[in-house]
Amino acid sequence: MAKLFAPEPDQMSEHQRRVYDAIMAGPRGRVRGPLAVWLHRPGLAEHAQALGQYCRYDSSLPPRLSELAILTMAALWRSDFEWWAHQPIAVKAGITPEITECIRQGKTPVFVEQDEALVYEFIGSLVENRRVPDELYQRAVRLLDEPSVVDLVGLAGYYTLISMTLNVFDIQPPEGESRFFAHAHD
Repeated sequence: MAKLFAPEPDQMSEHQRRVYDAIMAGPRGRVRGPLAVWLHRPGLAEHAQALGQYCRYDSSLPPRLSELAILTMAALWRSDFEWWAHQPIAVKAGITPEITECIRQGKTPVFVEQDEALVYEFIGSLVENRRVPDELYQRAVRLLDEPSVVDLVGLAGYYTLISMTLNVFDIQPPEGESRFFAHAHD
């Protein structure tokens, strides 16, 4: 059970309501998951949701690669909600269900597309080693370009914040939906 829910709209401060309305009017169209938690601190919610909107909708990365990066982050952080929310989007964007299942199971997928293999390796190295080797960085710049590498790092940072929020406040998929990762506290 989630530890913290969004404030009720009729109980929100003016700042909370302004942020809530901005989220509702944006491409997400709803307030859930980490955004609901962040509304308790509207200054955080305001800036985090703007960064999230950039990472999801305005990045130089094509949706296929950004969704692959998001799923990789969700698996590395074992974030059920994030997996539940993004796995269908990733498949729709062109990542095969077989690849998503390998990622969920912690297995390295066999990629056909070179840019997908690179994004998966880059995110894995960044999260597990807290950096990327020079050779991997140079390959990423050659294959994606520098602005896209900047966006990829920004996306990884944002989805670290998302995953931390989801895990600390135990935000799970809606009731009746599957959990995707085994958890030590279960």
